[in-house]
Amino acid sequence: MAQHLIRPILFLALIVSGQSAPFGIDLRGRPIGHLNLPDTRVVVLFFASSDCPISNRYIPEILRLRQEFAAQHVVFWWVFPNPEDTPEIAQEHQRQFSVDGNTIIDIGQTLVRLAHVTATPESAVFVVSGDSLREAYHGRVDDRYLSLGQERTRPIRHDLEEAISNALHGKPISRPTTTPVGCSIVPLAAAQ
Repeated sequence: MAQHLIRPILFLALIVSGQSAPFGIDLRGRPIGHLNLPDTRVVVLFFASSDCPISNRYIPEILRLRQEFAAQHVVFWWVFPNPEDTPEIAQEHQRQFSVDGNTIIDIGQTLVRLAHVTATPESAVFVVSGDSLREAYHGRVDDRYLSLGQERTRPIRHDLEEAISNALHGKPISRPTTTPVGCSIVPLAAAQ
């Protein structure tokens, strides 16, 4: 069966079998129905792709931020939204880059729509309010990349870090949307 058909069929199979998979599946194919764990204050989604070099260059920064904010009840998720990033490919990618943690294969691109993202790498920050999530930020991790092929030695603005910090402290985010530089997310319809 063609790889691009597996994700929609798996998603429909979960729904038909009575299992809801509103946010996708984990690396073992199990549905993920909640992004926030007990006591979570902020949820961060990092949209990654196994074959996007810019996305891969941000892995150390996301790992650093995850460690920095872990004690403040911030939950990070690695989100693989592209149809070619199957659980097996995402698992191999994470082994290759020494990544661990919460991972979602966004089989229906539900999180892509929820977070209003278009590229990898791109991030989204949600404030937890009871059982609901309120988007506070979506966009680039920082301003290291000016455009494809044009990169600063060091970023000037740390947009994601600032957004997480402000969300934790109930402060407004000065730029709730920024434009990422990276690889376009492949729409499900285009993959078929």
